[in-house]
Amino acid sequence: MEPTGIFAHLTFFIGPIQIASSIMTTWLIMILLAMSMYVLTRHLSISPKSMQVVLEGILGAMQDTIEAVLPDHAELVFPFVASLWIFIVISNLIGIIPEFQSPTGDLSVTSALAILTFLSVHWFGIRADGFKNYLLHYVRPSFILLPFHLISEVSRTLALAVRLFGNVMSLEFAALLILMIAGFLVPVPILMLHIVEAIIQAYIFGMLALIYIAGGIQAQELRKLKQTSGETQ
Repeated sequence: MEPTGIFAHLTFFIGPIQIASSIMTTWLIMILLAMSMYVLTRHLSISPKSMQVVLEGILGAMQDTIEAVLPDHAELVFPFVASLWIFIVISNLIGIIPEFQSPTGDLSVTSALAILTFLSVHWFGIRADGFKNYLLHYVRPSFILLPFHLISEVSRTLALAVRLFGNVMSLEFAALLILMIAGFLVPVPILMLHIVEAIIQAYIFGMLALIYIAGGIQAQELRKLKQTSGETQ
């Protein structure tokens, strides 16, 4: 498929690596988010104005969701999971703007997000129990389980990447086909569907990442609890 959109003719190569339009859109989103966060956090006050109230409401909702899944480590994982949610929502919604395409409709972008999630699971797990003890959980209670643990790690990472990519791409294709068939008489319902689906897909991806991270951390804490109870007995 030929690339389309505002960056379609601005792709280039760095050695054998192609910097595609989806990557350039991703960079643009990251720059805009960084600038927006810098501007919006310059004038925080105890008596918040409307914009600060909205931001605090959004962040508070994300904080409550994370605490419901991982109450003892919410502050530790909040920056990563909240960043995932915000970035994916913006990436999904940017496709609404004419001449832009959602970077999450590119498998390379969703694969990068899935790999980040994969690495974060191990990072937080190692922080919870140390490098050696964390690796040993792959062979507990038996070394026979090692291949199954490894297959699980790979399969869930692939599932994360393909799920987000497939849902966003199919949504954009469906909206395009309906628009071509029905013309511009039904843009508002399609637009609303796109917004709702974009938020849902971002939420699902972030929740799965949170659950995987929680599983890595809580598995180590459960092992420690069993060891402690065994020693006391």
